[in-house]
Formats: sequence, C-alpha cells, structure tokens
Amino acid sequence: MLPFTVNFKVSARTLTGALNAHNKAAVDWGWQGLIAYGCHSLVVVIDSSTAQTLQVLEKHKADVVKVKWARENYHHNLGSPYSLRLASADVSGKIIVWDVAAGVAQCEIQEHAKPIQDVQWLWSQDASRDLLLAIHPPNYIVLWNADTGTKLWKKSYADNILSFSFDPFDPSHLTLLTSEGIVFISDFSPSKPPSGPGKKAYISSPHSSPAHSKLAAATGAKKALNKVRVLITQEKPSAEFITLNDCLQLAHLPSKRNHMLLLYPREILILDLEVNQTVGVIAIERTGVPFLQVIPCFQRDGLFCLHENGCITLRVRRSYNSVFTTSNEELDPDPVQELTYDLRSQCDAIRVTKTVRPFSMVCCPVNENKAALVVSDGRVMIWELRSAVCHRSSRNRAERHCRGRAPPGLPPAGSAPQVPAHRAAVGTARTALHGAHVPAADHKEHPDVPATARCRGIEWTSLTGFLSFATSTPNNVGLVRNELQLVHLPTGRSIAFRGERGNDESPIEMIKVSHLKQYLAVVFKDKPLELWDVRTCTILREMSKNFPGITALEWSPSHNLKSLRKKQLATREAMARQTVVSDAELSIAESSVISLLQEAESKAELSQNISAREHFVFTDGDGQVYHFTVEGTSVRDSARIPPDGSMGSITCIAWKGDMLVLGDTDGNLNFWDLKGRVSRGIPTHRSWVRKIRFAPGKGNQKLIAMYSDGAEVWDTKEVQMVSSLRSGRNVTFRILDVDWCTSDKVILASDDGCIRVLEMSMKSACFRMDEQELTEPVWCPYLLVPRASLALKAFLLHQPWDGQYSLDISHVDYPENEEIKNLLQEQLNSLSNDVKSLLLDPEFTLLQRCLLVSRLYGDESELHFWTVAAHYLHSLSPSARVPAGKEAAPQDRVHDPLDICYDILCENAYFQKFQLERVNLQEVKRTTYDHTRKCTDQLLLLGQTDRAVQLLLETSADNQHYYCDSLKACLVTTVTSSGPSQSTIKLVATNMIANGKLAEGVQLLCLIDKAADACRYLQTYGEWSRAAWLAKVRLSSEECADVLRRWVDHLCSPQVNQKSKALLVLLSLGCFSSVAEMLHSMRYFDRAALFVEACLTYGALDVCEDTDRLTSAVYADYARSLKSLGFRQGAVLFASKAGAAGRDMLGELQSPRQEPAEE
Repeated sequence: MLPFTVNFKVSARTLTGALNAHNKAAVDWGWQGLIAYGCHSLVVVIDSSTAQTLQVLEKHKADVVKVKWARENYHHNLGSPYSLRLASADVSGKIIVWDVAAGVAQCEIQEHAKPIQDVQWLWSQDASRDLLLAIHPPNYIVLWNADTGTKLWKKSYADNILSFSFDPFDPSHLTLLTSEGIVFISDFSPSKPPSGPGKKAYISSPHSSPAHSKLAAATGAKKALNKVRVLITQEKPSAEFITLNDCLQLAHLPSKRNHMLLLYPREILILDLEVNQTVGVIAIERTGVPFLQVIPCFQRDGLFCLHENGCITLRVRRSYNSVFTTSNEELDPDPVQELTYDLRSQCDAIRVTKTVRPFSMVCCPVNENKAALVVSDGRVMIWELRSAVCHRSSRNRAERHCRGRAPPGLPPAGSAPQVPAHRAAVGTARTALHGAHVPAADHKEHPDVPATARCRGIEWTSLTGFLSFATSTPNNVGLVRNELQLVHLPTGRSIAFRGERGNDESPIEMIKVSHLKQYLAVVFKDKPLELWDVRTCTILREMSKNFPGITALEWSPSHNLKSLRKKQLATREAMARQTVVSDAELSIAESSVISLLQEAESKAELSQNISAREHFVFTDGDGQVYHFTVEGTSVRDSARIPPDGSMGSITCIAWKGDMLVLGDTDGNLNFWDLKGRVSRGIPTHRSWVRKIRFAPGKGNQKLIAMYSDGAEVWDTKEVQMVSSLRSGRNVTFRILDVDWCTSDKVILASDDGCIRVLEMSMKSACFRMDEQELTEPVWCPYLLVPRASLALKAFLLHQPWDGQYSLDISHVDYPENEEIKNLLQEQLNSLSNDVKSLLLDPEFTLLQRCLLVSRLYGDESELHFWTVAAHYLHSLSPSARVPAGKEAAPQDRVHDPLDICYDILCENAYFQKFQLERVNLQEVKRTTYDHTRKCTDQLLLLGQTDRAVQLLLETSADNQHYYCDSLKACLVTTVTSSGPSQSTIKLVATNMIANGKLAEGVQLLCLIDKAADACRYLQTYGEWSRAAWLAKVRLSSEECADVLRRWVDHLCSPQVNQKSKALLVLLSLGCFSSVAEMLHSMRYFDRAALFVEACLTYGALDVCEDTDRLTSAVYADYARSLKSLGFRQGAVLFASKAGAAGRDMLGELQSPRQEPAEE
C-alpha cells in the first residue's frame, strides 16, 4: 500500500463567524478586487473571484463600524506603488489605517470616544493620496492625513451628522445628511475647513404634499404633476413632514452631474439639484419587499438595490428618443414625465430568520458587474451579472445570470473539538455543524444534522466522522430530549447513534471517545454511565443505578493493540510455515503474509474483529478517582484512589503517558506522575478549570487549561506555565472552548463566533498575505513587491516579445531571482482563460490591452485615461475623419458617444442633447415659480428662446415678478442682431456683471449670441465649470476649444493642481501632442510611452521635428524606468526606439552580454 503523507504546516490564523449588529455597514469592495468587511472587532479581507479569505486584521478593541479601501486614482510608480491600504473605524472612535498585505497598522487615529459615523478617502488624489475624511459624533467632520495620523482641520456643524457624500464630478462639493436635513458644502478643500455653515435644506415627506402653489389646469398627461412632491426646501417644514428617520441613504449619482438619490424603505427618489426637485421615483408595490440599500452605477444610469429579503435587483433607466429641437420647433406634445428605471435583473432571496438577515451590499467598482451581499451569519454571497444582447427596441437588456459564493463564515461557536489532521468541527447554537479544514481556512456546513436542540459537544470518531450531542430545553420535571448524531463528513449524512433512546431522560453532560476510537462513554447529569461500541453503534454496558455520579472522565492513551497484533502476526506466520515446502516458497509466503498484515493494519480493526483493551478514569462528587478497563464487551472496575484533600470538586481530567492532570472548581491543577507515584498541586488562582487537554505528538508534554476567564499553556514536565490569556486584559473576547491544532499551536473558540489558531504564546497577530497557503491561486499583483508588480504590468502591456505572444515570464530577459519570477508566473497562471485568450490574441490592439490591464490592476486613474483616450483616438484619428468636401452633421459622431458619466468630456452635440433632455424633464416637473424661473434661465442659456418665452408668460398677475417677466419675454422675442441693440444689451450685461449680477449678465450676452464673452466673464469670476458647460452647449468647436484650453491652464495651476483632469480635457479636444508633453513633464513615463505608441498607430501626431524629439525623449525616459525595474528586455526595446537619445543606454544594457564573448 502506498504511504499516506499529511502536511502538518499550519500557520496562525482566524476563522471568522457571525457578525455583530455594529458591523452592518462595515463592508467595502476595493478597486484591486478585494472585499473587506467587519466581523466584531476583526477586519476580514476576501478575494472576490475565488471567495478565499486572504487576511484577518486584529487590533481593534471594539466592534468595527466602517471599512474603506484607499482609492487608486493616481499614477503608480516605484515612488507611489500599488499597495493595499484600508481604513477601518470602530464604535470607540478609533480609526486604524492598515497595510493589509503585511497585516500591520500604519497609523491609529483617535479624536473622540464615540462611534465613527462615516469615513471616506478623498477621490481627487493629485495633491495627496493620503487624505481621509471622517465624521466624529455628534457634529464634527475631521480631515486626517492617513499616512501620519495628523489632523489637518476640524469643522463643527449645528446638527448631528449621519453620513456624507462627495460629488463625483467636483471634489469641492460635499453633501451632509444630518438629523434635521441636508447641508450642501461648495467650498470643500484639503487645505482649509469649509468657511461657513453650508447651504441648509430640509427634506419633507415623500408621502405628504407640502403647501406649495400648483400649476393651474393640470389635466391629461400632466396629472402626473400632482404626484410630484417638493423634496428639498429652504424652509423648515412642519413636524408632520419631517421623515429623516425614514431616509436610509443619501448618495450622488456618479452617472450624471447634479443628481442625487434619497433612499426610503419603499421608495427611491432621484433629485435634480439644479432645481431641488424629484425627477424620478422608484416605488415598491404594497406587497413588495422594502429597500435596504442602493448603489448607483457609474458607467450606466443604473441602480443596484438590496431588499430586506436579501434579493439584489438591478434597475436601469429607460431610454427615450432624444429631445433635440431648435429654438423655432414646437414643444414636444408628449414629453417625458419622469425618469423611469426598469427592473432588468434580480438574484434569489435568502431565507431570513431572527439570526440570518441581509446586512449590506457592495458592488465591484471596476466593471460594476458583480455585487456582494454580506449576511449576518458571516456569509458573503457574490453575484455576477452577465449581459446578453437583445435587439428588441434597439436596446441591450441584461438577463439574469447569477453565481453565489460563500467564503468561510461561522455562526457563534458553542464548542471547539479535538482536531485530527488539521480539521475542526464546530457546533453552533442552531445545531448546524461546520467542518473546517484549517490550513485552507475553508469550511462546509452540514445542515442535515437535526436542528431541534442546542449542540453541546463534539468528539471525533475518525478522520471522516464525528459524534455530536445536543439537549432540548428541560421540561417541568427537568427531563430533556437528548440527541446523539454520528456525522459522515464526505457525504454529510448523519444517523441517530443511540437509536430510539433519548426521550424524557436526564440531559447528557459529556461524551468521550476512547483513544483508539473503539468505545464511547456517555455521561448523564442524573443517570448512570453508558458505554457504547463506536464501530457497531451498539451499547456495551449501562451501569447500575447505584453507580457513582461522574464529574470528570478521561480515556487512557495506553492500550494492548500492539501485543494483539504481534500475537496475530505470530499465528499467521505459523500457519504459513505449515503450508510451504521449500525455502523459496517460504520466503515468498512470508513476504505475502507481511504485505497482507500491513494492509490489515491500514484498515479499521472492525474487519479483523480485534477489540483492544482500553482504560478510563473518572471522578465522583467526593473527588474519588475510579479506574475502569474495557475490552470487547467486558467492563471491569480496576482500582479506586481516595480523594486529595487539597482539591475541590474535580471538573476535568487529562491523561498522556505517565502523566495524569486534574482540574477543580477552585482553579487548582494537580499533576500526577503515575510512574514516579508523585503528585503535585498547583493553585492557579484562576476560576473554575473547565477543560484541560494535552498537546499531540510523542513526548510532547505541553498542556492547555481553559478557565472561565481565559486559558493557560503549561509544561507538565517542568510543571510551570508557558503562556496565559485573560479575557478583558489581553483580549476583548471570551473563550468558549480550547484544543490543540498541532503540536505547537492552540485553537480557541470565542464568543464572537471566531475560531483562532494561535502560536503557543497565544498572542494574536496578523499574518503576511504572501505567506498564505491558498487552495486556489489568486490574481492580486498588489501582493508583489513594487518592482515586480510594475514589471509584470509592462510584460502584459508590451506583447509580443520577440514576435511571440506568451504568458511565460521565462521567455523574456528579466534577470530577477527565481523566487520573484516564480511569484510572477503564479500571478500569470491565476488569470482566467478568457483574459489569457485576449492577452494572447494578435488582433488585440494596444489601446484594448491598456484598458484590460488597467482593469486587471484596478487602476482607477489609468482606466479613466485610457477610456477617454481610446474613444477620441478612434473618433478623431485621420482614418475616422469626415472626407473632404462633405459637411459634418452634428449627429455624425454621436452614434457611439462617450458615456455621459464623463460629462464635460463628451462630444458637444451629445452633451447638448443630454442637457435638452434634462431641461425638458425639469420643465415637466416644475411645481413652483422658483422652479419655473430656473427652467427659463436654463432654456435661455441653451438657446431655446421660444420655450423660455412661454414659461415667462405663465407668471401669474399676482406674482411680484409678473412685470419683470413680461418685459423679459418681450425682450427675448424682439431682440435683434442689429448693431445699436447689441451694443446696448452688451453694455447693460457688462454693468450687471460688474455689480454682482453675473448670472443675469451672462443670460443677456447669450441672447445676443455673445456666449464666448459670457464664458470669459464666468472664468474671470471663477465659475470655471459653468463656463465649460456653456461653451459645450452654445459655442462652435473652435470657440469651445479656446474656452476649454483656458480651463486646462487653470487646472494645471499650482493653486488648483488637477492635472489628471486637465489631461482628460485635452484628450477630448484632440490635443494629443499636448497630452504627450504633459504626461512626460509629469514623469508619467509609462503612460506617455504607451500613449505616443497608440497615437503613432492611429496617425494622430503630426510628423515634424518637435514630434520626433518628444517621442525620443519619452521612449528614452521610459527605457530608464524599465531598467530601474530590472526589466532589461523592455528597457532594450524602448531604448532602441528612442534613437540617438537611447543609444548610450542601449550600449549599457547590451554590454553585460558582450563581455563573456570578448573574454
């Protein structure tokens, strides 16, 4: 028979369990593809693709309430490498910033001792990538430097702050959700706190109609107006309208500017912040399941919604025919009444109970096609959305295709058992049994075990099975229903071990399986001992009624199995000798007998009908020790030892070799040396000794003792304590059970539902992620050292190498040590087959490769850059331009526009269409004069003069603005382009702007087609975003480009320092040479080289001496960068492309190869 080997290397780790109510919102999905969530005071990190636990961070002393991954919205190089940074906050007000890969805390932040309400990293990371904003109750927002723990500034507000949301389009805009309403902050800056109290607005009930004037004659389709509620007002509404307690969430929509959602249990309200008006309502029917959370998408106007039954739904905004009218066209007779979100996909619900309910949901920020649901019992279910193209109504519809994964999560543990071969079984309050494979930190639940009683203990019977016992609630006479189940792990099948026994009897106190797994002792509270044969599930002896009550019992490790085997071997050899004649036949027979015996030894002794003699000892209530012998069906009373007067009531016994240890209710340990006939009592001055257990391994005399307040490890040879753990002093959790995992590691079950494997010192410590032994390979280049992760990125980007597309790192000249190269190859092997096929496809273009690698690395900055670059390189390259002599229509380049989530970066015609759709919806939704006035202002700026005049004429005669609006309607209607009138209007506009009436002056300039002047005035007064918006909707391409170029200069100024945004604006203008120059000046050498290569492929750079000089400089600097990474072949490639600028470096790179030849 082939030998069977077991890998006994087990690293210290924590297997987490059920969550605490404080952990409900403590979950986040990082750009690198890892999910972090809080479990009591721990932070768990899992891989979203394989659902494996990669890290458990343990330093918080209180329950974790928030976790946030650091953003990756910056350029990565050796100075700013890819790193796993995570911020976690707890109920005691402490914030810890972690280096997750190393498992160490980089800094700890503490301001107050109250729970952190919210925490977020600043998304604009040009100035600094270490800034963390936190809400410290009751009403403070504090900006921290998360690298040093320095407080940069602190700001207080009048009301209690519940949460906040950054505007994803403008880093200076922040919205606070308070106990009284909403506070809009428009001057947020890392350098100083907001100047004032912010603009305060109040939320009124979505079910109540505030007393506002309605538009007259609302008939027909406009009856929908009566269902619209004004949600944000400047006046504090009456008490019956305030329903902030019902408002579950506030969030900006990342898919379009100036839109926000408010989540209520039965409604999602979409608000347009320009008019503070509801423009869309997603309501649940009366029989529907209420909302719990919503996550708005970036790439599409869609919403991931979590419901109270654990169901995740995807709702996508319905697309209508675009509204694109000129100023002389009639109003749409059937305008869009509101934003409508259609249900496109949903996953299965979970079974919600008192202890199992959905906690929170997170979405993959890179592709937005996966959602993870965190359940209160510790499960994380990951659902993947897959789309199928459907040609119905010329729209793509997403069909449901979901996949769920549940990584390790254990409900509150009730008992931790013995651990054979790195396996642990855990009994829970629900009697669902979990088998955990400790090195891999995975587990499997066995729900087939009847869940009618509370699991109280577990004993292993073999490597593949165990016994568990449970007792029901006692009846009025103290009797219970006992359940003893034998579970087979590979199949999950369980059988009632005691058959029909168990009804209305004294509760089982403990079960003990003998050392050879032959016999089982069942101890009852008020009933005599039962002895069972584990192999046949039959009872051997039920002791008499006068049998002493048992307080502790333990089986001896000694037995006579070896002597029985020797006798059997001698008998078989004798039989074999009688049947052979020659010496040759004798040797053959002996070898065959030996092989048969070896095979017999490897099988269960049941097949051989061998019953070895085993021993057990127990103590009674008086402390007397009884010694019994069991052999087959024979049970004999061997000896009795009188009680030790120094010991109290014995609670537990451990026996190994010649050492017997007893523990009592007073915390005393008594060490008996059976061979030397010496006993020694040690008072530990701890509480009741609940359990003692010897460590496995021959000659290993270490012992673990569990008390009510902790545990200790003892060396029984020297009779001295090795280490101690005390609840409340060393740790915050309470220990429920202890055992040995290996000969040098202990395993603890704690009241926070976790299983901890610790070194013998029992000191909790995080582990390095790269030291983990995982069952499946995980793609995470963040775990590599910075040089290696950047070299791997270059290897993927610059395929093919030497004309060959390959994912074998050994095919390139990369002179790193073998360990680093093996790690790189493991990362490459962990890629999915779909990704590998794309990377090896010769038709896969450079731009596609850049986009794919940016998604693989979760590089937010690069993903946005290459998305915009790919779009405009394709649409503005010479091959895509309109042929000469053909006039380009505004719609020519709108058939496949850049998504509106990129806002100002979109094509002008598409941007104009979207703004017209938006103002049309605002017009339909208006309910007050203020809303009508804002719609009029927007229509005038957009050039929709006829529609603006109609709205101006709607002003009622009793309105104080009636006269002004009437005159304004006359002005808009009669304005001409003649010289005198233009001069007068321009003079009036200039005076108004000079006297603080900027918006009114800009309107007048737009009336006389002087939008370019209006943009200059807006920029002069610091309204840069408004100027860019006006240029996109009113100016020609050339004039718009001039305005945006001035904006780029402003963004690049040291005071603003938003060069990343400036790059994207230049890309949208087609200024590719300027983009390459700026990338080079910012020392983004890798991105600059790739961009220049892409531009040359598309012919997007003018052929001239300046271009050649720029290209050579970019390639040379990139070659030096690759050289610093140790990626020699990549450096040679770009040094050769750099021409004269890279000649010297090319010689340096190639010289080491030439030296051996010269010798």
